[in-house]
Amino acid sequence: MTKLWSPIKIGRLNLAHRLAMAPMTRSRALPDGTPGALSPLYYAQRASLGLLISEGTQPSDDGQGYMFTTGIYTENHIAGWKKVADHVHAAGGHLFIQLMHVGRISHPDNTPHHRQAVAPSAIAPGIQMFTASGMQNIPVPRALSTKEVQSTIDEFRGAAAAAIRAGADGVEIHGANGYLVHQFMAENANVRTDQYGGTAENRARFGIEVARAVAEEIGSDRTGFRISPGNPAGGLDEGPYGPDVYRFLIQGLAKLNLAYLHVLHRDNEEFLQEIRTAWPNGLLVNRAGRPLEKIAVDIDAGLADVAPVGAWALANPDLVERLKMGAPLNSGDPSTFFGGDAHGYIDYPTME
Repeated sequence: MTKLWSPIKIGRLNLAHRLAMAPMTRSRALPDGTPGALSPLYYAQRASLGLLISEGTQPSDDGQGYMFTTGIYTENHIAGWKKVADHVHAAGGHLFIQLMHVGRISHPDNTPHHRQAVAPSAIAPGIQMFTASGMQNIPVPRALSTKEVQSTIDEFRGAAAAAIRAGADGVEIHGANGYLVHQFMAENANVRTDQYGGTAENRARFGIEVARAVAEEIGSDRTGFRISPGNPAGGLDEGPYGPDVYRFLIQGLAKLNLAYLHVLHRDNEEFLQEIRTAWPNGLLVNRAGRPLEKIAVDIDAGLADVAPVGAWALANPDLVERLKMGAPLNSGDPSTFFGGDAHGYIDYPTME
């Protein structure tokens, strides 16, 4: 694991090691989307991870899908995130706010305006989601017009500017896990006939244009982008041309000189190598379910520059110190992952 503890520069950040905190939805925001009172402490406790990528944060009312998720588009949101950023910085860490527009993975009961969700096409995902009245089928979304696609790109731009006003070091665009950017790439969620549908190049266009808008607004060296090739989350099927979509996407993002690309990797090792070859800047590779002893394998092999961690970071505020000392780890309590109070949020013990 020697490379794991070597410094690296990602964008404009000088990081002391190669670990980072992966984005994890915790559903503990106030009803209006402002980070909750415990959030500054939660993030600051984990500052030794260096780069902290926040929970998915909606850029607009339309971008919300789940209950009690954070937003970054009102003055209250900015004030709430400023407290988080200030605490993280005081503890020596860096904060990227993840911009997550869920698209069709939403329910009117969970959004501030209670309207029909928006998506590339009017196709329901065929899954359920949790609401205040229990599990419900996700309704058919409304297809965005071409003009509305541009307005949605502007929402990402505005949210990125708000994140920097809040003191964040940058933003990560969520292009993975079945949400809006990913929906544009998937064959069974996008049947558009304009410039955002049809060919592999067109399916990649939305993600590239979002990234370009954000980079223009806050700087490419403060912009990251997350992808999850082959991930069927949210009922998505990328189809046989999925890899070609990612090739166009990565080529387009590389031209923007973004700070990093964050890959939620599944099992296509050959394609990961292709991504590594094509991507010129920082590459974050998150392998869900990997054993602890393999945390640095991709870094040692040159396949990744940084290894983001999720549940281990959630349950171990002092994960870096524990790994350096070979100390045992706390186990996370899944019953407290989403929603709730301080329990399972800020009360995981450190070695001390």
